Amino acid sequence: MKTELLYLVWTTVLTGLLWIPYIIDRAMVRGVQDAMGYPENPKPGAAWAQRLQKAHYNAVENLVLFAALVLTANAIGLADPAIGTAAVVYFWARVVHAAVYTFGIPWVRTLSWTVGWLALAVIAWKILAA
Repeated sequence: MKTELLYLVWTTVLTGLLWIPYIIDRAMVRGVQDAMGYPENPKPGAAWAQRLQKAHYNAVENLVLFAALVLTANAIGLADPAIGTAAVVYFWARVVHAAVYTFGIPWVRTLSWTVGWLALAVIAWKILAA
């Protein structure tokens, strides 16, 4: 399997698992019934859980871009070490982004998001240059 496809899978798995901790927090704060339902005035989750939820939403939004670029490169048969490296960098930038967003570290959050965006730009550039 190409590196970029492997890291697309890993990024998808990461994105697919980010919801678990904040849903557990929601159940602990609200109780299982309110966590599963639609309470009138829901209790807010812990601050870290609210930040992780935002990180998860951001990961979902950016997964669309990453997947489209990686799958396009694969569809046109573009095999370039820069694309594989960019995919690895993107994955680790997303791991860091989720962690530092959860822990409330703003400068590192922005830096990790920017690194991920630059990785996307590298993949797009390689596709457009092909």
